[in-house]
Amino acid sequence: MIPWSLIDTAKVPGADGELRLMRRGTEFSIILGQNELMNSRRSGSEQALATLACERIQRRHRPRLLIGGLGMGFTLRAALAVLGTEAQVIVAELMPAVLAWAKGPMAGIFGDSLADPRVSVCVADVSGLIRSRPSSLDAILLDVDNGPEALTREANDALYDLKGLRAARAALRPGGVLAVWSSGPDPDFSKRLRAAGFDVDEVRLRANGPRGGARHIIWIATRAGNGKPS
Repeated sequence: MIPWSLIDTAKVPGADGELRLMRRGTEFSIILGQNELMNSRRSGSEQALATLACERIQRRHRPRLLIGGLGMGFTLRAALAVLGTEAQVIVAELMPAVLAWAKGPMAGIFGDSLADPRVSVCVADVSGLIRSRPSSLDAILLDVDNGPEALTREANDALYDLKGLRAARAALRPGGVLAVWSSGPDPDFSKRLRAAGFDVDEVRLRANGPRGGARHIIWIATRAGNGKPS
């Protein structure tokens, strides 16, 4: 068996952790401590995050989409496959190293997605971009950290608390979609989404799609009505 080799490391901003980019043949893995955050051979749920959300907005005129977290680009490429040529896709990636990996050792995985004229990548915290775009987005896709229960950095909790969810709702146009990926279920998060003014669908699926794998959760939360959240 081909052994894993360390390609690069990057410190997580505002935290003590360090990401490690590993490679084994054509397979890549990003690891934090003892936890594998993503693997290039397991992408089904990350792709579904984009597909489920973008199918709901694809008929909108010039839809605007914000993706939180570049990762290995699975969500980005799946979104581009669904959306038309008039779409605008903004990707917020907190760590410059992850973008450098996408353009360097993992360029083969990303293909030409980063050069797509519909795409712009911001090295920034997605929470700041959300708050700077009131009523301007058709969808927000969050594949940040490990989901609502932050693993990489505690500051990510602010994306998923009630205040953060209300900020996401305020950034969406009426009927807009907030889609959230998680490594596991979280009943309290579903309750917070509803309290923030969303209609909520909870989708359970496998990491490798029909090929099985770990069970993941995607919340598809639609901005309900035009009034203020409760």
